Amino acid sequence: MPQIQVSHLFRFFGSNQAVDDISFSVEAGEIYGLIGPDGAGKTTTIRLLCGALLPGRLANAPETILRIAGKDVLRETDEARSHLGYLPQRFSLYEELTVLENLRFFAEVRGLSARLWQPRCMEILEFVGLAEFIDRRAGQLSGGMRQKLGLAAALVHSPEVLLLDEPTTGVDPVTRQDFWQLIIRLVAEEGVAVLVSTPYMDEAARCGRVGFMRKGIILVEGRPDELRASLNGRILEVHGEPLTRLRALAREDGDVEDAQLFGDRLHLRVKPGTTGSVMHRLEASVIGQGGRLSSIRPITPQLEDVFINLLEGQAGGDQLAME
Repeated sequence: MPQIQVSHLFRFFGSNQAVDDISFSVEAGEIYGLIGPDGAGKTTTIRLLCGALLPGRLANAPETILRIAGKDVLRETDEARSHLGYLPQRFSLYEELTVLENLRFFAEVRGLSARLWQPRCMEILEFVGLAEFIDRRAGQLSGGMRQKLGLAAALVHSPEVLLLDEPTTGVDPVTRQDFWQLIIRLVAEEGVAVLVSTPYMDEAARCGRVGFMRKGIILVEGRPDELRASLNGRILEVHGEPLTRLRALAREDGDVEDAQLFGDRLHLRVKPGTTGSVMHRLEASVIGQGGRLSSIRPITPQLEDVFINLLEGQAGGDQLAME
């Protein structure tokens, strides 16, 4: 049985349908990523899973199922919560308490006796790299250290399920890397089922499976390599100058479906089977327009390419529905 099971989940805020009939599951020892822009419904989904919000209902819709470690979140809320750890977007610990005092508080709230919480707190602080800072007040910690303390608090009762809501937003790249190494170790060593929401595609690539969300809907889900394979042979990387002109020229080609800036380069998504002809035509047109083309080559698609393709497909469907 999956450690997280979600079926036919809805949530409304007035006339806004924040979560629209989504279903997914997460197994023990798996990291599942909810990926999408702000307002996609990721945080609402996580808050529904931890029982902070109640799901909505639609007439004639199938019954909503929300289970954590086999416990029904709607009917066995306290039991379900006892199996999960939750790290929200914003730091929510007590800034005037020390690192150890914060952990002790959350351990005792979870019902751990002194015999249990003392060794567990030290074990988890060692795990997240805060063992040397047990007497430092939480309000004096850096942003990255606060996130690690939040993770420690979520793990203090040894949960089987971990919910992480954009856990690395606003921290530096090195701290993001350290944080993810902790999550990967946790999954490998303790078999925890992890649900993480993130807007970062490099973090999505670390997940075993991902679900791309937009407007409360999971557009597609699967392993990152499977999703990237859907665009194999259709992404060209273009390097040259001026990029704005190269982008405009590329978009004039009937076989180029999209041209996006990726740092100092362009990614072109082309129609199947047209890679060679697009490369030839673009080389000729750039020379004719006085631009400079340093390189143009097929590359392995990135998750950003997949997500942009999905968003454009849904936007086209939205436009058809309006018409």
